[in-house]
Amino acid sequence: MIVRIFRVVVFDDKIDQFRDFFLNTAVPLMNGTDGIETIHFGLPRPEKPNEFSIFMIWRDLEALKAFVGDDWQVPHIHEDEAGIVKERYLHHYDLVA
Repeated sequence: MIVRIFRVVVFDDKIDQFRDFFLNTAVPLMNGTDGIETIHFGLPRPEKPNEFSIFMIWRDLEALKAFVGDDWQVPHIHEDEAGIVKERYLHHYDLVA
């Protein structure tokens, strides 16, 4: 299984706009996605009020590629994120059972 951690930093004046996108678009889109065994969504904490994250465990690389394509190592941009997200970080790990 593959651990995939996606983290975004949004512009300070776009926090509320991204929170709305995150909760009303990203969460429903990702929940129930075939191939995701576990998923958790992280909202900002006070010390980093403009940082959001998604922690996923994917069944295998084939399932991940079926969802995001062959460029699975590149953070994808949803059209609603344009002009809101300042930085994107994406990390992959093998899950230790």
